[in-house]
Formats: sequence, structure tokens, C-alpha cells
Amino acid sequence: MNRLKLAPTLIPTIKHLNEHISPHTGWRVERTVVRYTKADDWYRKFAERVFLVTDYLRTPEQKLTQGTATGALVVNPFTGKAIPLFLADYVLMTYGTGAIMAVPGQDQRDWDFALAHGCDIVRTVQPPPDFDGEAYVGEGPAINSAFLDGLGVADAKAAVIAWLEAEGLGRGTVKYRLRDWLLSRQRYWGCPIPVVYCDDCGEQPVPLDDLPVDLPNDVEFMPTGRSPLMTHEGFLNTTCPNCGGGARRETDTMDTFVDSSWYFLRFADPWSDGAPFTAGAADRWLPVDQYIGGVEHAILHLMYARFFTKALADLGVAPPGLREPFRRLFTQGMIRLGGTKMSKSKGNLVAPEEILDRQGADALRLAHLQVKPPQEDVDWEDFGIDGCAKFLARVWRLAVPGGPLTADARTGVSTDADEVIDRETHRLVARITDEYDRWSYNTAVAGFMEFTNTLYRWVQADDGPHGPTLDSAVDTLLMVMAPAAPHLCAELWERRRGGHVHTVAWPVADPDKLVDDTVTMIVQVNGRVRDRIEVPVDIDAATAEAAALASVRVQGFLAGDPPRKVIVRTPGLVNLVV
Repeated sequence: MNRLKLAPTLIPTIKHLNEHISPHTGWRVERTVVRYTKADDWYRKFAERVFLVTDYLRTPEQKLTQGTATGALVVNPFTGKAIPLFLADYVLMTYGTGAIMAVPGQDQRDWDFALAHGCDIVRTVQPPPDFDGEAYVGEGPAINSAFLDGLGVADAKAAVIAWLEAEGLGRGTVKYRLRDWLLSRQRYWGCPIPVVYCDDCGEQPVPLDDLPVDLPNDVEFMPTGRSPLMTHEGFLNTTCPNCGGGARRETDTMDTFVDSSWYFLRFADPWSDGAPFTAGAADRWLPVDQYIGGVEHAILHLMYARFFTKALADLGVAPPGLREPFRRLFTQGMIRLGGTKMSKSKGNLVAPEEILDRQGADALRLAHLQVKPPQEDVDWEDFGIDGCAKFLARVWRLAVPGGPLTADARTGVSTDADEVIDRETHRLVARITDEYDRWSYNTAVAGFMEFTNTLYRWVQADDGPHGPTLDSAVDTLLMVMAPAAPHLCAELWERRRGGHVHTVAWPVADPDKLVDDTVTMIVQVNGRVRDRIEVPVDIDAATAEAAALASVRVQGFLAGDPPRKVIVRTPGLVNLVV
């Protein structure tokens, strides 16, 4: 009987099994199930139709739900109940054994399939109280899971594995995702292997002076089932570097995954002629601080890069302490148009030239940054390019030398406006620095806009700030905005200060100016807000109570009577009970 490799925590709650569809699945189904009632002819026709669907179209984004019940049943070892076996178009032969357990409550594809085919849907993990979606893919305590109820993921895994092993039904294993693509994916255009074969000398490496081995440009791509290099006599036949006799080149190639698995090591030492890199240079520069790439890299390129790094370190080529190639991974979201990912093959692309001519590159950049957190997918229709262009125009009017907003800045003794703007400037630096570090670009753009609005309010007020205070605030705004809107900020900086804004040291916030001197205290009467009062952050309870009782607004609700009870939570709340 075939065995499935399954995530242990989900086995007790399986509602049905989904088998991949291919012309070769029939024998597996017959061996796996209790009974199989579909005729071979029917299955073959159905499989041939679905088999034309590519692996890409079977990804979660495509929401495939085509399939059918086989009439076969399998037994869940935990419950002893028979559950149905389906053929499903979204199941990949390359994933595990090509058959998956379906737990609709925890997987959106299983949820969609279950809805389409009338299968039971039961949640297996408790979602948070505010969750209102369909399948919940986050973590939480197990529910509807027999003896696993209430356990977290780690404890539930251990409990299931222990039960299976005790019953003799299975054992815990580690499933590695590495494949042999580096060599099994043969492509003519792959990296040639620098080895030749001599009848007298055996395998011989190609001499260093003859590297690299170049691929021929005139191969014939004929459906022979063999590499076109095997029929190219000019490439195949060569001379043995050891004896000078005839030899044959290796015709297998290495997949491009080989290149992408270690290129970062060469970047650490690009001018080394005697070796791809030196251990000293690799030790100095690696690991890479930040890797940015699509989520699919986590189970593809990144795994092979990790394998190569560890292998090269074990061989003594890379530093022995270099066990991981990358410190951090960030996976960006995708931009969709018409509900689907932009793609050349689909033709659903947006040409930026018209936007650049009408609103400028910085407006487009800001729109990308502010629409959503960068790790999330976003629809092109949600981009607010017009709003970003208007905001940049406001910054220009505020910052351009001699502009109407700053031409008549105050002189003389500092005012409250100077203190407020100076404090807000330091808060801007602290906020944007933190948000850049956390990839929170959308909230950083919101910070630019809020700070600009603050400056506008003050420069248009009768008691506005002095010139030096305003200049410092605007300069700081341009410095922290420069990574997001480089063209506008560079132009304004050159006009204001000369030189280039991107060569200026990053501003540093004064910690003392990040602390509030005052706080807004809420005053309630019988639990309802009746006033808000600015008070010192270190106000004591007696002073807070006195300030609340002295409020003219509050006195109107007391009608001259003293409160029966006073609840004080300094410095933010006073509640008067009458």
C-alpha cells in the first residue's frame, strides 16, 4: 500500500484526499484506495484533459477547483472513518507523493475545492476573534482535532508523531525540498562541464588556459531525446590535454541554478584571477545582509544557495564559519492588473512613459510605496498617483527658495511655534528611520505628508515659526524623503544648499525631544467624555483632580454638586461620578 508523507498535526482532521491528475495516476489510485469504481476509459480521458494544465497554472493564485470524486475511500487512522478520494487539478506530482490531505479550514485551495464539490469544511485551528475570512492559515490552538485540542503547533506535532509511532502506523521524518535540478534539468544552454574523456587516460579536466568552454551556436534542435551537443562533431571531438590523443567532451550541462547558487561569493572578490574568490574576502563581506526576492525563492534558489555555501565551507573553499549565505530575507508582493499578476505573456502591463511625462517619476515611486506594505500584493487600480503628485507639488511650494510660503518668515525671539516644529522635526527623523528599517514604506510616506501638513499650518499662522527653524525642518524633510522621491529632493536641495542631498549624512534625532512635556488628559462625567485638558506628563493625582473640577465645561455637568466619587488615572484620565 502506498504511504503519504503528511504534516502530523493535520491528520486527525482530514476531510478528504486529493490526488494529482496525470495519465499515469491510475495504478496509484487502485493500490491506495479501498475500492475504485471509475472506469479506466473515463479516467484516461479526464486525465489527458487536465494534464495539459501547466504547473504554473496550478499555483494558489490561479484558484483551480476542477476535479471529481473517484468513488474510492481511504481510512483515517485516528478516527477510523472512511473519507473520499478526489482527483484534483491543483495537486502537483512534484509535491510530496502527488497526493495531499485536504483540510479546508486551514488551506484556501482546499476550501475552494471543498465548496465546489460539496465537501465538509471544519476549522482545525482557532482563528483570532476579529478574523472574518475563509480558510485561516495562521497559528493558534487546535480545535476539532480530538486529543490535540488546545495544543499549539509544536506540541501537537510531537503528540501526533508519538501516537503514530506507538500504534506502528508511521514515524516522524524530515522532508527535504532539495531536488537534483542542478544536473537533471538538462538544457543545451546550461553551463558546460569542463571534462573530456580519453580512451587511454580516462576522465581529464580541461586545462585552465582553455577555460571557459564555449557552447557552439549552430546546434540542431531535433527531437532525438538527446542533447544537441551529442550530434555536434565540432564540439564533441577534441584533444586529450594529457596525451594529445583524441577525446570527447562531456555533453551534459549544469542548470543555471548552479550559477545562481554561489554568485554572491564572487561579488565579494570580483578581481581575483587565481580563484573564483578568496576565503579572506568572503569572510569579510559575507553573509549578505539583506536578500530581496519573490516568495518562490524560499524553496528554490535560496535552498540551493544555502547548500552550496555549506558545501563550499565544508570543502575549505569558503570560510569554515560561513554556514548561511544571507542574514535576512524579504519577499515583495506583486502588482496585479485586472485581478491577475502583471505578465508579458498575458499582455496586462502598464507602460510608465505616460505617467512619467504627466506626473513624474517621483509621483509614481511614492504611489508604489504608499499604496500598501511592500510584502503585500496590490491592484494597480488602487494606486493614488494623482494624490502623490499633488503632495510633491506642496513640498515644492514649501521648500523652493524665495517661495511665497517662506519669504516672510518671522525674525526675533523664538516662539511656541519654533519649539513645536523643532520637536516634530526630531520625531519625524526617529519615525522615518525606524519605518525604513522595518520596510514600512507606506507609513513612511504618511509621515512625510503629516509633517508637511504641520509645517503648512504653522507657516500660514500669525504666530508662525522663525526662518532658521523652518529652514531646518524643510531640510530634514528633504533628507528623509530623498530615498523615496530622489529627483524632487535632489533638485530642491541643490537650490537650497548646493551639492547633492544623497551625500549628506543621515539626520539623527535627539532622544530628549522625543519625550512629551504635556499630555492630553480626558475628563469624564459618569463615564462620558466632557473635556480634554493639556496637563504636564508628571502631574500628580490631586492636581489632576483639581484641574478636572476647574474645567468650565465639566462644571456645567456637575450643576454645583460635588462628585460622589473621583477616579484618577494619571496623567491621562479623570472620571467624576455624580
